Amino acid sequence: MAPTLPALLCLGEMGGAGEPWSGGTPQPACSGPVVTSGQNLTLQCRSDVGYTRFALSKEGGQDLPQRPARRPHGGLSQADFPLGPVGTIHGGRYRCYGGHSLSSEWSAPSEPLELLVAGEGPAGWLRDSPSLLVQPGPSVAPGETVTLLCQSGDRTDTFLLSKEGAAHHPLRLRSQDQDGRYQAEFSLSPVTSAHRGTYRCYRSLSTDPYLLSQPSEPLALVVSDYTVQNLTRMGLAALVLLLLGILLCQARHDREGARDAPGAEHGGPQRPEHRRPGHELPAPELRRSL
Repeated sequence: MAPTLPALLCLGEMGGAGEPWSGGTPQPACSGPVVTSGQNLTLQCRSDVGYTRFALSKEGGQDLPQRPARRPHGGLSQADFPLGPVGTIHGGRYRCYGGHSLSSEWSAPSEPLELLVAGEGPAGWLRDSPSLLVQPGPSVAPGETVTLLCQSGDRTDTFLLSKEGAAHHPLRLRSQDQDGRYQAEFSLSPVTSAHRGTYRCYRSLSTDPYLLSQPSEPLALVVSDYTVQNLTRMGLAALVLLLLGILLCQARHDREGARDAPGAEHGGPQRPEHRRPGHELPAPELRRSL
């Protein structure tokens, strides 16, 4: 059986800047790999293996100090690594390792955790936010094709498209220069209900791929569920047809009842013939004698 690897989590704000989490329920985890410059973050390494210490490393950077593991409430062994207010230097890819106090060896690394920091950057780079447009419109039906267009008038090497609340990494596309404007087209096809949500666009430069601009204005994509609407319309149409059928059957039944009534075959009840006195018809015997 393969050994259990440690897990590295981003726990969002943990109270004061640089203060380790003291137990209890943490704040909601980071909503995604994109974090805002100045936000207080804590990375937590945890494992169901009884490690006594953890180490956090950043790809291409120096290893961060080791921290002893603790087991709050007898649960998983874990250690917190507060980053404090996040700056441009914190963008990158992180991994953590577990170890035992009686051994100099470390476990295999955790799955990488990527942090993308949205801010201006040195010398005001990436100060301006891109714009985000949608074609053909923000309200579409399932199965259609939607294009989200990121644009900027400033130099941009890569555009990133993120969806609010999504745990996966933002989509990346190299920018294209169109008449002095940089842009990238993100195509969603075919659209499903899973694409419903709020999107934002970011800019980045190849010199620092983990540093992003401030986001564009949010764009809400609405995917109309025409299936439910069609079923509702079909149900109402069936109900109307049923009512019409009942009325027709009732009308037919009434006509048949009137036809079967006494005297209906002679056109209704016969009225008695009225004759003047002295003009009575002779009896049959008198007719024969005459």
